[in-house]
Amino acid sequence: MRAAIFTEQDGPLAVEDVTPADPGPRDVVVQVSASGICHSDLSVINGTLPMPPPAILGHEGTGVVESVGTEVRGLQKGDRVIGTFIPVCGTCWYCRNNQSNLCENTYTVMMNPRATRKDGTPLPAMTGLGTFAEQMTCDEMSLVKVETDLPDDQLALIGCGVTTGVGSALNTAQVKPGSTCVVIGCGGVGQAVVQGARIAGAARIIAVDPVQLKRDMALKLGATDAVDPADGDVVAQVMDRTDGRGADYAFEVIGNPDLIVQAFNCTRQGGTTIAVGVPRSDAMITIPSFPLILGEKRLLGTVYGSSQVRRDFPRLIGLVETGRLDLGGMVSRTIALDQVNDGLRAMQDGEVIRSVIK
Repeated sequence: MRAAIFTEQDGPLAVEDVTPADPGPRDVVVQVSASGICHSDLSVINGTLPMPPPAILGHEGTGVVESVGTEVRGLQKGDRVIGTFIPVCGTCWYCRNNQSNLCENTYTVMMNPRATRKDGTPLPAMTGLGTFAEQMTCDEMSLVKVETDLPDDQLALIGCGVTTGVGSALNTAQVKPGSTCVVIGCGGVGQAVVQGARIAGAARIIAVDPVQLKRDMALKLGATDAVDPADGDVVAQVMDRTDGRGADYAFEVIGNPDLIVQAFNCTRQGGTTIAVGVPRSDAMITIPSFPLILGEKRLLGTVYGSSQVRRDFPRLIGLVETGRLDLGGMVSRTIALDQVNDGLRAMQDGEVIRSVIK
């Protein structure tokens, strides 16, 4: 099979022929039909997310089951599945307590070799998936069966960006109808936060991004206001739009510590700041203590939008099928696997919301 391999930090991916590893008894072989290019893939390449090369990248994808191991019970050949970048074992403490997005097996599945290069070097797959490939072999706990006629390029986005963004609004923040939200960073995940806030009934959604394309798309997907940081202090612009109070909910969707503080400063007294983007592992965030305590602000982190994927993937599909969630508008272009490096560049340069490999 062909796969896009991360070979060196800050270097281009190498599209190569590799040999899939023999599947184990709990493994499932999936023919990948579509994979979104997510900023987290770039974060591995630039070292923000620590993962040593070589490895098969990609963690946002969908496909069809080709074969299953002898101990697999929930899937069979021909099933349509979405990869979940955090596994759901169903038996650990977190899974049993409705926090499967914190499953104890998250790191167990990530480093298993899933293929070999021509020189025999073993290749793990990003988050246990490796969707930048024609095929992936993964543990059953990393897949969710779905029944839908949605196109592959839209379905793939549910594997990461859409679930993270919409979930951050609906599950983590629990946005209330009539509220005001600020979304700082309007890439793929940020656009999903905007839509999640709209679905929750927010009255005002302020999209903040320096890229015109992203501000325009946010307005199409449900934002009521668009703020360009080049026009002046973002906090002041938000205050001007909220009678000087600040937003009920402020989402930071980039992973920049300074912007997390900015989101906190955009939040009203008694409001909630949600850190969605992932900073470098050694990054520190300094929050002023008086607004936190005397202003009774809340600062929440979220992973995978606090989503329970076996519950939430079907819910998100239902929202798309009934026209309440627009995934087609988030797909800027579809590309071939050989164009993966251009897809990564386009994302970094702000030319797209999402490129999807098909």
